[in-house]
Amino acid sequence: MLLAAVAGVVVLGVLGSLGGKGSVAPPPAATATAKAVTDSGRMPGVGEAVRDGKFEFTVTRLQAGVGNVGGEYGQDAQGQFFLVHMTVKNIGDKAQTFDGSDQELIDRNGSKYSADTAAGIYLDGSESFLEQINPGNVVDGVVVFDVPEGADPVRIELHDSMFSGGTTVDLTTRR
Repeated sequence: MLLAAVAGVVVLGVLGSLGGKGSVAPPPAATATAKAVTDSGRMPGVGEAVRDGKFEFTVTRLQAGVGNVGGEYGQDAQGQFFLVHMTVKNIGDKAQTFDGSDQELIDRNGSKYSADTAAGIYLDGSESFLEQINPGNVVDGVVVFDVPEGADPVRIELHDSMFSGGTTVDLTTRR
């Protein structure tokens, strides 16, 4: 009896989805581009605060050409490590987790690099691996990227989570 009822519901569901409907076009693809613009219409640079979701980010310093983090027992770069030093402030009303793996580095050719979280763990004081930040608190963090020799990073996309739209900082301009 129960099996017959379930089978009947399935048949009705299939027939209902077929009957009386024309073809439905799929929704348009999302084109969420992480781009921040200041009041003057320019992209914010190093030293300027930008916001995404519950975080306010300020890129404070860039460090290119690092071959190893963590010393003898740390990690060597495949190419070179590019370190992005930043402050992250929780501007929300509840604790939020900052994770370096949510950030993305972009070079002059448009190549996108993900953070090397394993290297970040070896870096003393990186504060960028699943760092819980309470409301109003600020963390000084370092996000580590492993990029090829000769790569020329020009932007970073900063996200308060892997699901956020993000905001972009121009790494070639210091404010």
